[in-house]
Amino acid sequence: MRIVLLGPPGSGKGTQATLLVKQLGIPHISTGALLRDAAKRGTELGLQAKALSDKGELVPDDVIAGMLEERLGNDDVRNGFILDGYPRNLAQAESLTILLERLDQPVDEAILVDIEPHHILRRIAKRAQEEGRSDDTEETVRNRLRVYANQTAPVADYYAERGLLTKVLGDGSIEEIFQRILSILNLGEASS
Repeated sequence: MRIVLLGPPGSGKGTQATLLVKQLGIPHISTGALLRDAAKRGTELGLQAKALSDKGELVPDDVIAGMLEERLGNDDVRNGFILDGYPRNLAQAESLTILLERLDQPVDEAILVDIEPHHILRRIAKRAQEEGRSDDTEETVRNRLRVYANQTAPVADYYAERGLLTKVLGDGSIEEIFQRILSILNLGEASS
């Protein structure tokens, strides 16, 4: 199963992806994690991406696409994957569709974790304290939400037009949201 998780920053996509990985046994591909790893390793693209990310700006499409194509070429994605943090704009959605068609791995389901901005700000403030992430200041988060509304939110329409999008309420406990997602995927209750 090939799943694209969509939603604003702090909507819980990464948390839900981690649970889905355990349930489905397929890898979670987070472009944010790919970028943080590249920055940690000190690669040129990673450092460039970190500087932009720390300001709440999007990393250029070609940088992300290159890293993603390399990752999707690995053997562990043959049975599917959960993609989180990409696509972030319509151009990326279109290039992802082309890439996945070329790899004979088209998206099966796009899930939008839908949540109100005030809940996001509360979640991200907590995450910033717990994880100490430099990209989680309130000013940066507000900028990321503006960028999301302008550039990323239309990606949901892209998948809706293709009959692939389902919205899930992103408010509630982690388990409640997870059960909603499992229902969307026709997987019923999570196994313990």
